[in-house]
Amino acid sequence: MVALSLVSVSRRFGAVHAVDGFSLDVGEGEFICLLGPSGCGKSTALRMVAGFETPDEGDIAIDGASILAVPPNHRATSMVFQSHALWSHMTVFGNVAFGLKLRRLPRATVAAEVAGVLALVGLTGMEGRYPRQLSGGQQQRVALARSLVLKPKILLLDEPFSSLDAHLRIRLRDELKAIQRRLRLTTIFVTHDQEEALTLADRIVVMNRGAIEQVGAPGEVYDQPRTLFAASFIGSMNLLPAQLVDGQLAAGPFRIAVEVGVVSALSRANELHVAIRPEDVTAEPNGEPLDALGRVEQVLKLGPIRLAVIDLGDGQRLKVQDMGRAALAERTPVAVHIGRLIVYRNGADPIEIVRGRAAAAAPPARRLDLPLAVGGR
Repeated sequence: MVALSLVSVSRRFGAVHAVDGFSLDVGEGEFICLLGPSGCGKSTALRMVAGFETPDEGDIAIDGASILAVPPNHRATSMVFQSHALWSHMTVFGNVAFGLKLRRLPRATVAAEVAGVLALVGLTGMEGRYPRQLSGGQQQRVALARSLVLKPKILLLDEPFSSLDAHLRIRLRDELKAIQRRLRLTTIFVTHDQEEALTLADRIVVMNRGAIEQVGAPGEVYDQPRTLFAASFIGSMNLLPAQLVDGQLAAGPFRIAVEVGVVSALSRANELHVAIRPEDVTAEPNGEPLDALGRVEQVLKLGPIRLAVIDLGDGQRLKVQDMGRAALAERTPVAVHIGRLIVYRNGADPIEIVRGRAAAAAPPARRLDLPLAVGGR
């Protein structure tokens, strides 16, 4: 069942299109993450759902009924802000109970509801404390409790963990996901942190310059990014310009060459890039090159994973995820083997290539035989 629909929603601020033609259906109980860089329009989209911004075009509906004429305080939504926005002169109890008191509920009902939601977020016993007496994580829990106690149809969160340290951020996002699943609460979460989105979301909406680049499950967005922007924004990615050596991408067979420092003046219609995940590359010391030959410039130790930066020459570098099997060392000549890559034409039209076989990443599917020449000059 669709809980929330945004249909061709746009919002302009002067000549700037903050949100441009945004359309999305959110299922009941679904956890959606709006992901993108600062200024991409994700917070504006959230604020339009909350009623704090009014669309210039389009419609927003909850359970099939338009809410554009409904004021924010009467919408079936509740919002958690990045800044917490707690009343400094009110206790934890007062902050959480504030919305219920506006509804003129009986005192006993308010007390019971507040006690229940404080237990849910782990703040039992802190009812009498003031915000200044709480840690940042505790303040964020109060802000979440204040929204949950109103029992909204849709919970909206605008980068709620961005001001917290990394350890606390991980802990709170795990708690949030557990609460969301327990309550089966439709949730829209705005973030610029790809790790948060990949961890929390049922679906991720990748945004860029006010528009949607891709919508999909975390695994789909990571493994099959639909655009060059999505490929560059989600996870670590090697992006290299390329050129079509012979053949046609649409018909095959074809051959491409990654341009290592030698970028030809290609026409817009033939502009190509290849995207390669570090985990899809292996490097072997002193081996015979299959795809490219380079030299280890730097090795970064990230816990159990090592990330090697390979200098391909002429300023081009390739990140390789090294699990320690190859024992790569800096300044060591290596053979680079590429197991999977994606070719983008004009920043889109992705074609996935796996070990010399290619398949379109978007329907209609097409299989392409590929004599692959990566790293050619």
